[in-house]
Amino acid sequence: MKTKLFLAILILFNGYCTWASKILIPMDNTQKDHLKAYGIAYWILSFDQEVEWLLNYKGGSFMVESNPKFEKECLLRGVSYQKISDALALGIYTEIANPSVNMEVVKLLKAPKVAVYSPKSKQPWDDAVTLVLTYAEIPYVTIFDDDVLEGKLPLYDWLHLHHEDFTGQYGKFWNGYHQADWYKEQVKEAESIAAKHGFKKVSELKLAVVKKIRDFTLGGGFLFAMCSATDSYDIALAADGIDICESMYDGDGMDGNAQSKLNYEHTFAFKNFQLEMNPYAYEYSNIDMQYQERMVSETNDLFVLFDFSAKFDIVPSMLCQNHEKAIKGFMGQTTAFRKSLIRNDVLIMGQNQSLGEAKYIHGTMGKGTWTFYGGHDPEDYQHIVGEPPTELSLYPNSPGYRLILNNILFPSAKKKKQKT
Repeated sequence: MKTKLFLAILILFNGYCTWASKILIPMDNTQKDHLKAYGIAYWILSFDQEVEWLLNYKGGSFMVESNPKFEKECLLRGVSYQKISDALALGIYTEIANPSVNMEVVKLLKAPKVAVYSPKSKQPWDDAVTLVLTYAEIPYVTIFDDDVLEGKLPLYDWLHLHHEDFTGQYGKFWNGYHQADWYKEQVKEAESIAAKHGFKKVSELKLAVVKKIRDFTLGGGFLFAMCSATDSYDIALAADGIDICESMYDGDGMDGNAQSKLNYEHTFAFKNFQLEMNPYAYEYSNIDMQYQERMVSETNDLFVLFDFSAKFDIVPSMLCQNHEKAIKGFMGQTTAFRKSLIRNDVLIMGQNQSLGEAKYIHGTMGKGTWTFYGGHDPEDYQHIVGEPPTELSLYPNSPGYRLILNNILFPSAKKKKQKT
């Protein structure tokens, strides 16, 4: 009798181990909602539960220990998943470990603390990152100049820069929108904050903020920016101590010799750029590939992600996980970056080779890293001020938005020495 009972228990135990081992969240074209899948991964990490990111396996799938709570949450959020056995999980590990296969397992260990640098006067159409964080149900804290200058950045692991103009020129919207209520509110808010902190000009305020963000990155922070927050950030660093704002922006004229005084050694990503000195032009510099020179239609506007070695180049491999390699382009005040003006130490991860432009770039700064992504909204090709925000429930499998979410999870990854 005891022998039979022992055998019955053993069979049940083996059955449990065989059939209830792991949950696989595929990220290839079988996934119903890629964007919410990132939210599931983040949610699981928030319980101090490890998530395995299977780089290049079925589009960069996630795998976790089997748990009814995790399954229920996938069902509630409409995320595709599979329960797999120990044997199947072992087969996946074996396949990934094969030296001839471009795959790797990366362990995600914690839910990063996410901050979004964004003004109170932000408009609903303003920012793709806040849209996708909200849709994916990933929590974030909104901070702005006061918080940055008060030294609060070290409280966070990951910082996104709202489509800010760090040069103090209010996005160079003056020519078209200086009578608009939202523009006036933006100017009023910025000038009030500058005065509060003892700055005579908004450009001086923004430079102080830029330096705090630089220090955050140097100290080990993860910085992500899109559209005008990319090139205007570097321009502000290069123009430290130089007046590049005309009178409608700061009350006096710009330095006529500003161009020759720029210091490119201070920048994160760009070099040798030329400022757009016309205060009425909707451009900051020639870093941005402008509409009239791109000569490409929406149908043909694509950028291609590079293939990196998942076993040797783990960081860019994580940042480029996707179920598509050729991704629809999208415009913005800063649409894409002129390749000839990108610093030699910067990694280009996505580009349109025929146009000579990079869309998605990455680099290190001190102990931290940064990623710049050109364009305004991956599912709104030619964004126009005043348009309603993108409804992401219509684009749950957006490969362009996936790139943003790759960066969200990046700080979670267990750091290990690169293979040589």
